[in-house]
Formats: sequence, C-alpha cells, structure tokens
Amino acid sequence: MVLVRRKNLRRAGATRRRKKSLGAAAAALSRNGVFAAACVALLLLIVLPAHAAESEVEQAQRLWAKSPHGAMLARILPPAMQPRDLPEGESEGARLTVRYCVQCHHLVNPAMHTPERWKGIVDRMVWRMRGNGNMGELMKEMMAQVKAPADAEVETLTRYLQRHAQASIEPQHPALKTRAGEAFAIACSQCHALPDPRRHTAHEWPRVVERMKRHMAWTNVVVGSPELRTNPELNTQEIVALLQRYARK
Repeated sequence: MVLVRRKNLRRAGATRRRKKSLGAAAAALSRNGVFAAACVALLLLIVLPAHAAESEVEQAQRLWAKSPHGAMLARILPPAMQPRDLPEGESEGARLTVRYCVQCHHLVNPAMHTPERWKGIVDRMVWRMRGNGNMGELMKEMMAQVKAPADAEVETLTRYLQRHAQASIEPQHPALKTRAGEAFAIACSQCHALPDPRRHTAHEWPRVVERMKRHMAWTNVVVGSPELRTNPELNTQEIVALLQRYARK
C-alpha cells in the first residue's frame, strides 16, 4: 500500500510539473503571439500607406489611358516625383497630394512654388476638379471621373504644400545682377519659382541642374543648346558655377 501511494504521489507530481510546463509554454506562445501581431501591425502601418499611394497613381494612369484627353494630361508635368519622394510621406498632407493631384497630372513637387503662390494654385485646381474652368463643357467632361477634395481637405493640402514650398531667391540678390544670373532666371522660372542658392550645397547643385535639364527637355523648354540662339545663351555650366558660389555652406 505504501509503495502504491508513493507511486501515485510521484505520478501526481509529474502531472503537476507537466501542466506547469505546458502553462508556461502557452504563456510564452501567447506573449510571442502578441509580439508577432504587434510587429505585423507596425509593418502594415509602414507598408500599406505607400502601397495605397502607389495604387492611386496606377489608378489615375489607367483612367488616363482610357481618356481621349489622357495624352494631354500626361504632358502637364514631368514624371519627376513618386509618392515615396514626398516630404513627410506618411502625413495626411502627403496622402491628399497623391490622392487628388495625380488625377489630372503627374505628382507635383511641393517645392515647385512658393508658399504665397500655392494658395491660389490649390484654389484654382480645386475649382477645376469641381468641373469649372476656362474650357466650359470640355472641362466638365475631363473632370467627370475626378474626385474633388472637401473644404477641410483643401486646407490640409494647402498647409502641407506651403510648409514644404520653395524658398525663393530675393529679387535683389547679387546673383541676379550678373549674366549668369539672368540666364538662371530665364531657365528656372519657366517651370517653377527661382530657388535660393542656399537650398543646396555646392556639391549638390551640379546634380540638381542636370536633373532640371532632363525635365526641361521633357517639357520642350529651353535647355541651353547653342542652336536655340537664346539671348543670353543659357549656359548651364555658368548657372552651376553661380549657384555654387552662393550655395549653402
């Protein structure tokens, strides 16, 4: 009887230890499951907005392909920006920029205009998205599939674009009083506000100017070719040297 009782006690003790081990394992799995779920949720927060932004662009391009005006819309702005390139890319302002602007043209760079200009430009674009504009029935037809932002969204979008707008050069800046400065003003003002040379370093400016030359060639504006016989000739090397002289240190 004593031996049987001891065996039963040992068996009961082993059972309790197994239950305790299983409980600990279950708790660990539960903790790991919560941690894994948290990691997945964080990953989704990072990935999904970018994916959604890309989907907005793809959807707009599909609509352009079906529209008789698609070719015209595709030529309004060069395809220079991607959603991932926008400043504060996860912000509501960036999301609204992608959501509404790509319906009618390629994604805009907030640095294209000054804060002062953005207010009027956004107001004009929203007016057009709502079917108005200087093209009458054609504008209504073009905007038939376009969604316009609500007033609160317009305010958020405007503030975002103004916050990341171009810091333009002062009209009395000494750089503008030179021959190279005149060429700089003619070349850059064709597409956007004249940037302050301190926006970039001397090392950065050559790459920036080369990128702008590609955009200018895409839009069929003056690039700096001697064959165009512009007066003054737009010598981009002179423009780069000028910008580097007054660049951010």
